[in-house]
Amino acid sequence: MVTRTDADGIALLVLNRPRLRNTLSEAMLAALRETLRTIADDRAVRAVVLAAEGAVFSAGHDLKEITGRRADPDGGRAYVRQLMESCSALMQDIMRLPQPVIAAVEGTATAAGCQLVATCDLAVAAETAQFCTPGVHIGLFCSTPMVALSRNLAAKPALEMLLTGDMVPAEHACRIGLVNRVVPAGTARAEARALARKLAAKSALTVKLGKQTFYRQLEMGVADAYRYASEVMVENMMARDAQEGIGAFVEKRTPTWEDR
Repeated sequence: MVTRTDADGIALLVLNRPRLRNTLSEAMLAALRETLRTIADDRAVRAVVLAAEGAVFSAGHDLKEITGRRADPDGGRAYVRQLMESCSALMQDIMRLPQPVIAAVEGTATAAGCQLVATCDLAVAAETAQFCTPGVHIGLFCSTPMVALSRNLAAKPALEMLLTGDMVPAEHACRIGLVNRVVPAGTARAEARALARKLAAKSALTVKLGKQTFYRQLEMGVADAYRYASEVMVENMMARDAQEGIGAFVEKRTPTWEDR
């Protein structure tokens, strides 16, 4: 369901249910969460690339799976709540992962699939990729994808996607900040790996600290964010890798990271 291939300090994760449009079914969510748990504790992994097989990166939740639970005594309420909680937990797993995660999008990413792209730390999209949050078309506003979109995009572009449900081409997605860069079709995975190699060459301690600090300070007011970031800078300056990096810069040599 999710394949993993490690090379050069990079874990390539691939959603592998193309015939089901790589929907974030209950089983897919569980598989992704379990895979991320193993990566979080793997010191050999310095960056993660998340890709997908087939023409659809992910179509979001499996609506047939959800509809099938309408026959439950509660109309499926408990099941849907559990599914939303699992999906939300996955998104937070990605944000809390020590390693940066880069989405490599070749096809369409819709609804929770678009949420997944927005949640990844970085994203590379093929020029043929498309994105949308189409829930409004079926009377189901994309409220959970909204959380990721509203933290990536300015309010008006995010609301336009959410309220219209229109498909957004890759170039426009790049302009509004949903993805970092657009590349020729068929090269998104290779470009994401190239970007991952750049990140993997940095101090793993510094990257972990930077990612953690970035997400924490976003939830703070400006004054609190500066206090928190200043304290992080102090602790970071005391780290061995900061001493090594500064020394290497002064001595005009390549630093040797110990990730501590």
